[in-house]
Amino acid sequence: MRLNERRILVRGAGDMATAVAWRLCMAGFPVVMTEVERPLAVRRRVAFCEAVWDGTAEVEGIRATRIEGPSEAASIQARGEIPVLVDPNLDTIKELSPDVLVDATLAKRNLGVSLNLAPLVIGVGPGFCAGVDVHMVVETKRGHNLGRVITEGEAYPDTGVPGVIGGYGMERVLRAPADGVFEPEVRLGDRVSPGQVVARISGEHLRTEIDGVVRGLIRPGLTVQKGLKVGDVDPRGDASFVDTISDKARAVAGGVLESILRVYNR
Repeated sequence: MRLNERRILVRGAGDMATAVAWRLCMAGFPVVMTEVERPLAVRRRVAFCEAVWDGTAEVEGIRATRIEGPSEAASIQARGEIPVLVDPNLDTIKELSPDVLVDATLAKRNLGVSLNLAPLVIGVGPGFCAGVDVHMVVETKRGHNLGRVITEGEAYPDTGVPGVIGGYGMERVLRAPADGVFEPEVRLGDRVSPGQVVARISGEHLRTEIDGVVRGLIRPGLTVQKGLKVGDVDPRGDASFVDTISDKARAVAGGVLESILRVYNR
């Protein structure tokens, strides 16, 4: 089998999983993605999971299309697109029969992935142990080892503290102040100032702490719980970043591509 005929299944279709699928698709691999029925992507403009809601989604020139079953995948791939299937528990994995399974849900824990699910199983971020439940792990923590391929052991544990961008960490994250329906007052790409109301939930105001551009925002009308991340503000102030894959996601995607090539490019 030729390298570019290796079938790859990416579990998850949020912004990090999208970066992985985008890079693999650009490298010529046939990719299928799976997602939950109601995805809560924050960085929606760079998340193929939006295809679950809208039927299609496009990120940096690559289109993803929702499918209803594995049999539809090949025709979508033949058009140079990425099929997205609602299948959070990987119930269709036998039909898809991937050569590579990449779990990029970023759940911070293992949601049922094991070594026997594919010839090569890759875990993205914390929650997996290389050599135990996956073959390789790709580091997602910002810093010196971002994107590193781990063949023994685990990635750094989740600290719950966002990485620093433009001098801000926790301050740039928008979290729901109450349970209820998310009603945004701004749009993706808007510039905001400290103290500005960016959303309302159950009558409570969500205000930004910093100046910057709204880089992420969940879909209007979704029901959320207090404390859930519902958006983020980029203090660098460049609106073009809203529509492009982040430096972190590209590094992680490179680690996944390297993992595959280590095994199959021989």
